[in-house]
Amino acid sequence: MEEFRDTRQHLQIDVQPKPKPKPISTETEAINPQPGYSKCFDDDGRLKRTGTVWTATSHIITAVIGSGVLSLAWAVAQLGWVAGPIVMMLFAVVTFYTSNLLSQCYRSGDPTTGTRNYTYMDAVKSNLGGRKVAICGTIQYLNLFGVAIGYTIAASISMMSIKKSNCIHKSSGNDSCKMSSNWYIIGFGIMEVILSQIPDFDQLWWLSIVAAVMSFSYSAIGLGLGITKTAENRIIKGSLMGVSIGPHVTPMQKMWRTVQALGDIAFAYSFSSILIEIQDTVKSPPAEYKTMRKSTSISITVTTVFYMLCGCMGYAAFGDQAPGNLLTGFGYFSAYWVLDIANIAIVIHLIGAYQVFVQPVFAFVEKWSENKWPNSDFMSKEYKIPIPFYGSYPLNLFRMVWRTVFVLTTTVIAMLLPFFNDVVGILGAIGFWPLTVYFPVEIYIAEKKIGRWTSQWLGLQILCVACLFISIIAACGSVAGVLIDLKTYKPFGSN
Repeated sequence: MEEFRDTRQHLQIDVQPKPKPKPISTETEAINPQPGYSKCFDDDGRLKRTGTVWTATSHIITAVIGSGVLSLAWAVAQLGWVAGPIVMMLFAVVTFYTSNLLSQCYRSGDPTTGTRNYTYMDAVKSNLGGRKVAICGTIQYLNLFGVAIGYTIAASISMMSIKKSNCIHKSSGNDSCKMSSNWYIIGFGIMEVILSQIPDFDQLWWLSIVAAVMSFSYSAIGLGLGITKTAENRIIKGSLMGVSIGPHVTPMQKMWRTVQALGDIAFAYSFSSILIEIQDTVKSPPAEYKTMRKSTSISITVTTVFYMLCGCMGYAAFGDQAPGNLLTGFGYFSAYWVLDIANIAIVIHLIGAYQVFVQPVFAFVEKWSENKWPNSDFMSKEYKIPIPFYGSYPLNLFRMVWRTVFVLTTTVIAMLLPFFNDVVGILGAIGFWPLTVYFPVEIYIAEKKIGRWTSQWLGLQILCVACLFISIIAACGSVAGVLIDLKTYKPFGSN
């Protein structure tokens, strides 16, 4: 009997669960993990993050240098040689500063070992809470939804420009080559339906790198054509105060266009709403905020140089007649294939940029649905589909249906409202203040426990109020532009 007790005790000892590996708490432990700690997983139990300064930089450049760069010549034309470059620099400085504030709040508590905030919404929830979480989520996801619509419109314009330039050359200019953008919007939508089935953000690194290269390509072509056009004119066009009031521009139009230009420039720097999601792909050590500081500084410096060159050279080439989309201003250039290459690069870039912006929306809805219906196979079950030369693809029925419906919705809205400049201005104005300035500042104040009425607190509040005022007047100008366009617009017509 005594022997039986000994055996039972021995068995009880054997079946005790193995102790869980000690979580990583310092950067030193990350390099030399505790015994039993898997090198395949991070301190939060998720798969090891592999992002670097350069992958994060490519994500940011893909998000920042979007179709907004094409509207900058028009924006500078409205503001003039004095205000145009100054406004662009101010937006760059503000975006860089607030992005650094936000990146320091990726982890709650200790910036190296604190609890991770996986999304922008998580950062708001852990630091601000209450109704601000719902307000932020509504603004963020509506803004990302709007960006998807704007990118769909821009891609269709570029595809249509390729077809139109070739048509006019074939007819030697005898055919006006009017066409509808709808088929091009539909084609772009089909491509996004396919790419939207990529499960996670961190699997998009290759698409972001390709898109970043394309963004440099078409920006460089636009810049080169602007320089060429200026050299042909043998004069630098434009004026200190921008577009002049006269027979073609009333004082009221001048005012609305000036404030709309602010929205266009704000849109060109819009990426803060996905900064935390990008940061969540970065490996550590070093601490993630240090990597993001480098990525943000590289990205914004590079993009600002490109913006300055494209916006200013476009204005120098066209003056008051600077077009809303820079590439369309060169008409049917003798070497039209150069414009075709630029437009192809735009389309490829926007294919990737669309995915970078919509992945946070996808992740939010899918996570919410899985928590709402945890026992539903439709929501959570994955089917392994073998794909030659790739391996197996994890097919989830809900993900497939929901993402397809999302892309179809943005496609239909883009067909109904194909106003590139005005849509860009509205998105920039609505999204800039809350997502790029207000919430990053409030999160930082809460995370770092900055006291009220201190000099730092007052400085941050002044920044918020100033940017709010700019966003309001920019939104008013863009809405006025849409209302004017709607008076003469026929849905599903040809251009």
